[in-house]
Amino acid sequence: MRESSNPILRGMTRGNQQPAGVPQQGYPQGYNQQGYNQAAGFGMGAAGAAGAAQGMQYGQPQAPYETTTGGRTMTVDDVVTKTAATLGVLIVFAAAAYFLVGANPGLATPLTIVGAIGGLVLVLIGTFGRKMDNPAIVLSYAAFEGLFVGSISYVFANWVIADGINAGAFLSQAILGTFGVFIGMLVVYKTGAIRVTPRFTRMMFGMLIGAMVLALGNLVIGLFSGGAGPLRDGSTLAIIFSLVMIGIAAFSFLLDFDQADQLIRAGAPAKAAWGVAFGLTITLVWLYVEILRLLSYFYSND
Repeated sequence: MRESSNPILRGMTRGNQQPAGVPQQGYPQGYNQQGYNQAAGFGMGAAGAAGAAQGMQYGQPQAPYETTTGGRTMTVDDVVTKTAATLGVLIVFAAAAYFLVGANPGLATPLTIVGAIGGLVLVLIGTFGRKMDNPAIVLSYAAFEGLFVGSISYVFANWVIADGINAGAFLSQAILGTFGVFIGMLVVYKTGAIRVTPRFTRMMFGMLIGAMVLALGNLVIGLFSGGAGPLRDGSTLAIIFSLVMIGIAAFSFLLDFDQADQLIRAGAPAKAAWGVAFGLTITLVWLYVEILRLLSYFYSND
């Protein structure tokens, strides 16, 4: 199976690899491991998290799946409902954070920091702790990211963009752009316009590493210069960089969709849908923040 660019979905694949000829235990009857070949994979969510899952002892029930023989297998409906629930929690907390910051602007910084750090910690716990299909962790992540998304949205919509620009219209563009990209890439995947191959995965791996190195380098420059850095200062170079990041996030959806599709075909347990929802939400948040940032360059006060 090709690995996703998302740390959560990538960890789910590695957690299920077993050598040929070894009996599968702890999985639904008929669970098929064929095609679970290790490929290059790399994760980059809204917080820039990346990680590799740990090795496993073969022949024993392993995380993330701990279902018993005969358990219900994952379906498309499971993925849809779990993803909708996760996004629902995120939206509720984002709306609450937005209005809290509106009533008390001093909460913008603490809510942003708490949301970002809390979300990052839960991504790391889910990835390295093999708990990516734990609904408590997934929904807690959604709550923390909701705080981050709501507060950062208020900052961009009310403090960064120029006076006279309607905040609601500004945020609506970012939201519509995010889900437009998501739906567009889903259509691209379902029609087979772009096929997810090992070569495509390797290309994504290289682009994600390059993007992360550039982003971290820009962060260091910004810390020492006291500014946003050349890749985030609203210049032509910053616009190009944001477009590249949006493109990488968009194409990451293809790997995520393929991963979910392969898990369904392999008869993964129903609880694996939480992990898929987790991974897709990470990519959606990352994409939304990048689109928000790009739009702010065009409507900036500067």
